[in-house]
Amino acid sequence: MATATYPPPPPYYRLYKDYLDDPKSAPEPPPPIEGTYICFGGNYTTDDVLPNLEEQGVRQLYPKGPVVDFKKELRSLNRELQLHILELADVLVERPSQYARRVEDISLIFKNLHHLLNSLRPHQARATLIHILELQIQRRKQAVEDIKRRRQEAQKLLQEALGTLEGQ
Repeated sequence: MATATYPPPPPYYRLYKDYLDDPKSAPEPPPPIEGTYICFGGNYTTDDVLPNLEEQGVRQLYPKGPVVDFKKELRSLNRELQLHILELADVLVERPSQYARRVEDISLIFKNLHHLLNSLRPHQARATLIHILELQIQRRKQAVEDIKRRRQEAQKLLQEALGTLEGQ
């Protein structure tokens, strides 16, 4: 059984040899990538933009525009999905050879639902971040109150100790 040793470290580790003596001697990290880049043969972009359904070649079933009532449209698409699934069940029982069109309709509804939900992701991320920050603030306030309480207890114990020492 053959074994291999670990490969040597990359040569740029030598750039950090004086780091402990002078931390400013280390090179600055590279700037963040902006725009498009290639990773593992795929093209990616740093722009976090949700493409619209037309760009993806999918028909949009809910109204277009900057203001969309997500709750209403999600409910509407959900009802439509339920109806199409029932229709698919009917078609499978009565005319099994014609199921493909119903499956395509259901697929279109799912794509629209998925797109609507993905449109809500930035809002969800902001709400999650706000919640996390509020929890951190609450924990820190509790920690400060705990420190204040322990400080008062310590001062009380010191006063009692001082009183007993003076009483002797």
